[in-house]
Amino acid sequence: MKRPVLRAMICAALMLPLPAAAEDVAGSFDYYVLSLSWSPSWCATVGGDAPQCEPRRQSGFVVHGLWPQYERGWPDFCTTAQRDPTRRESRGMEALMGSAGLAWYQWQKHGRCSGLSGPDYYRATTEAAATVTIPPVLARLPRDMRLGASVIEDAFIETNPALTRDGITVTCKDGRLQEVRICLTRDLEPRLCGHDIRRDCRTPMLVEAP
Repeated sequence: MKRPVLRAMICAALMLPLPAAAEDVAGSFDYYVLSLSWSPSWCATVGGDAPQCEPRRQSGFVVHGLWPQYERGWPDFCTTAQRDPTRRESRGMEALMGSAGLAWYQWQKHGRCSGLSGPDYYRATTEAAATVTIPPVLARLPRDMRLGASVIEDAFIETNPALTRDGITVTCKDGRLQEVRICLTRDLEPRLCGHDIRRDCRTPMLVEAP
């Protein structure tokens, strides 16, 4: 019998209240994950006619989010006394993140757990993105290709020598490149990812040209 079920049965038998679940606390986390989404894959499967998918934009990597992380697991939807970003501040993130709606959602789910205010979280996201140079070979991909995770990691490490293979994770979905996730300290310096984040795609994936 699983332990939570057994605990609930004992509490019920003794007419005791169930123990409260631990809540994620804003500002209590170990490191960040900077998630870079490969826009062509998102546009091909989800984005449709979203502004970031307009052919003239030729979007490659866009910032999906900056996620506070525990050494194992992560907090989300924390309660915080810090103020939310304004609509204007969220619109200011469109060039980096693709849309104001995504920026706002990332603030709600992840940013509130950072302990920062909305504007400061957006600023931290922008600064984190600026620490990573997108490999030119991927930014200017001339045609659709199938690549392994290690090839993409090597391209990032060559362009960003401070990164290491255990500090990057390349994910895929439905056979396509989904995201490159880079682990950063709270001071936005490269660091190793927790073991639960090191889950590279195991098969070659389609990387569609921007």
